[in-house]
Amino acid sequence: MATTRVHVKKGDTVMVITGKDAGKRGKVLSVEPARGRVVVEGVNIVKRHTRPTQKMPQGGIIEKEAPVASSNVMLFCNKCNRPTRIGRQILADGTKARICKKCGEVID
Repeated sequence: MATTRVHVKKGDTVMVITGKDAGKRGKVLSVEPARGRVVVEGVNIVKRHTRPTQKMPQGGIIEKEAPVASSNVMLFCNKCNRPTRIGRQILADGTKARICKKCGEVID
């Protein structure tokens, strides 16, 4: 399976636009380009039954974030304070940068 391009990267602030967590904001914890999914902090919380290990001798039920489809999240622009699409621009020093399509602010 070929890896697909995901429009967000680890550390970005994103907003969920569809599903049960629509409207929530969070930081991207990890990206899975092969599956087209991202793990967002505080979004899509699932309960996981774990058996006792040396690391966690208690075991039990833990809550953790599960991946969501990358198409269900939009990058959040801190300047215009809303979710936005991403544009790409080559800066004066020759480096590529992602920009906000709404306000034109450089995101990274």
